[in-house]
Amino acid sequence: MREIRILCVVILVAGGALTARAAYIRVKADLAEVLIRRAWNENVRTGEARRPWRHADLHPVAKLRIPRLKYEEFVLDSAAPRTLAFGPGLVKNGTELGRRGNVAIAGHRTSWFRPLEKIERGDAIELEWYDAGTKSVRERTYRVQRIEVAEPGNVGLLRQTDEDVLTLITCYPFGYGAKSPQRFVVRAILR
Repeated sequence: MREIRILCVVILVAGGALTARAAYIRVKADLAEVLIRRAWNENVRTGEARRPWRHADLHPVAKLRIPRLKYEEFVLDSAAPRTLAFGPGLVKNGTELGRRGNVAIAGHRTSWFRPLEKIERGDAIELEWYDAGTKSVRERTYRVQRIEVAEPGNVGLLRQTDEDVLTLITCYPFGYGAKSPQRFVVRAILR
């Protein structure tokens, strides 16, 4: 009987710890979202890249919207693993925002880019960024032209192009499974 009580206490303590950890992560994510939005607004207001918190090694560089999906997220300056925990990020070997070529953005399949599961050919994708050269916010609207599931080594859709294109990349299949052996790639062309 004593062993059963001890087991129940251990299970309750473990369950409480896991629940507290989940709540902590949720609060941290919500706070990060508020701080990233504030940093974006400061960037637009002042024209200077702003870190969302003092020791952050990231900053928002764009806003990505997919109106049909009611999707809006801030794009961070890098697609590094530490950055992707806070939002989708620019792929470094892609074209710079506002330049002609292939702008590539990566995000996690379990969070930031989970809504891509419902994207369709023809959907509009809006990308907004602060252009330091013109000291203004600029926007481009793209139309989804191609959706593809690819092997990780297939980087053909990441190659540079003479066209203005936007490429969104996430792991596949969507969801919380341990394995995501493929990539889900959305290619959109300038409207």
